[in-house]
This record gives sequence, structure tokens and C-alpha cells, in this order.
Amino acid sequence: MGGGVAGLGVAWRCAQRGLAVTLVEPAAGTGASHVAAGMIAPVTEVAYGEEGVLALNLESARRWPQFAAELGDAAGVELPYVTDGTLAVAFSADDRRALADLARFQADLGLDVERLRSRECRDVEPGLAPGIAGGMLVPSDHQVEPRAVVAALATAAVRAGVAVLERRVAAVDCEDGRVRGVRLDDGEFVPAATVVVATGAWTRHLDGVPDEVRSLVRPVKGQILRLHGALDRLPIRRTVRALVEGRSVYAVPRSDGEVVVGATVEEQGFDTGVTAEGVYELLRDALTVVPGLADLELAEVAAGLRPATPDNAPLLGATSVDGLVMA
Repeated sequence: MGGGVAGLGVAWRCAQRGLAVTLVEPAAGTGASHVAAGMIAPVTEVAYGEEGVLALNLESARRWPQFAAELGDAAGVELPYVTDGTLAVAFSADDRRALADLARFQADLGLDVERLRSRECRDVEPGLAPGIAGGMLVPSDHQVEPRAVVAALATAAVRAGVAVLERRVAAVDCEDGRVRGVRLDDGEFVPAATVVVATGAWTRHLDGVPDEVRSLVRPVKGQILRLHGALDRLPIRRTVRALVEGRSVYAVPRSDGEVVVGATVEEQGFDTGVTAEGVYELLRDALTVVPGLADLELAEVAAGLRPATPDNAPLLGATSVDGLVMA
């Protein structure tokens, strides 16, 4: 259940291993995967007290190049995997101190970061504002285009034998502690020996999932922008993440002239509305760091729902219901 990167990825891998797989999703790739920026950034996104999550993220990042190459072959497409690294910068003196604290924490964990002065940051990315206070270069944080990944996974999954039902699941059907299948919103029953839940934030609304699991998942709203311009006129060449007076913003350039700017972090339940305040704040902070972004076309504004958990770790594996698996 679920047709984002996680659900499609699980379906493809299961079919490759000879399992009979049905994917149930009314509109594959239109959820969180559609609005994600695609940063594979275990180092710049490390958080204090989350060393376990870091280890998982580092191992996941290590596997991505081979995964992207294999997926591209399976789907018959060239899947961009960008390895130019990430430049994290600070706008004010307070931001520089916060970034320096993070760099020390990263170094203590054995992570590869290079501290840079203001001028060195601009040597790496000349399009940065002159007032940048300093930063750090993280060569191991990379990026992909999630929409291209979703499209490739959909193609690879079907080629591997996955059957796709463009329908919506109303409930997981269980009996005596064992999963039997799923019931669709029109009442149709689809039998299955194993059911994989990859419905992201919407898991919270899914009947039949144990309450102790369902209650752990909540939506965190993120508004995101897509700017567009001529590739040879883009003001940055690699992902730039910034602290601007304590606020986080990022700009992710693509090979087609797009720059993704994001993202707000809002505890607003299942609201996916785009607000003037959200767009303004993102543009304000992004232009403060990279003024040249002002010359690009504002091509798209969107909001999505990140599936969040109390400890920021994913829910992976078996549940208390035999045959019901979380992803």
C-alpha cells in the first residue's frame, strides 16, 4: 500500500525476488515523494542524540549510487545521481557559531566536513551573498530528483511483474492476529499473505493498523518552491543549505535549470495549503543567501506532508499483526 519511493521500491525489490506483488495506490508519486527535494544528506542533517538514525542514513547513502545505477538499467533511463556535495553556510555571527557547533559534533562522529571562511565559501559558490559569515563543505552529501526516481521505480516495478491497482485502501483486513489482505474503498477485498504499509503520513488514518504503530506517525507540513532559469545562468552549481538568523533554508539546483527551494516545517495536521507567508519566508531567506535566485521564474509552489515519528527514525519491519509490515 502506497506508491511513493518507499512503496514502489519495496514492490520492485519483492517482485525481483520472485514474489507475486500487487501495488495499491490511486495516484503513484503524488504524495511526499512528489514534493521532496531529493537530498541524500546524512551529514548535514545529523542531529544531536540521533546517532542510531545517523548510522542508518550513512549506510543508506552508501548504497544509493549502486541502487540508482541498477534502477536506471531496469527502467531503461539515465537516472541523475549528483555527487557535487553540499555547501552549508551561515548568514550571521550567531548562525556561524551554531554551524561551528554542528561541525564539531560532526567531526567528533568521524564525519567528513571542511570548515570554510566567508571568502572560501564564495570561492566554492561565487553566487553567494557577500555577507555570508562562513560555512562548511560536505562532499558526501548528494542529491537525486525524486520525481525521476518515482517514474523509474514505477517502470521497473511493472517490468518486474508488479500488478498495479489504481484504487484506495480503506482498511487492512485481519483475523485472529493474522493479516488476510486489504479492503478497498469500494468494498472489494484483495487477499494477501503479507501486507506492506508504505502510506507515509496517511498511515494515521488507516484502519486495521495496530494503534501502537498508527499513533507514532504524524504529518509535518512542508511548503516548497521550484524556480527555473537557463542552466548556464543559475547562480549556484551545488546544493546550498543555510542558516539565516536561526532559520533553515536550502536551494538544490538541477541539471534542467530548476532550483528547488525549501522547506517550511509546520505542525498543521493534514493541511496541504500553500500560504503567502510560507512562500515569502522561503524566498526571503533564499534570496538573502543567493541573491541571483531573484532572476529566476517562480515555476511551482507546493506543500506536502512528511511522515514523522517521535524519534525521527523510520518504522521498518514486522508489527504485532502477523504478516503486516511497516515501511
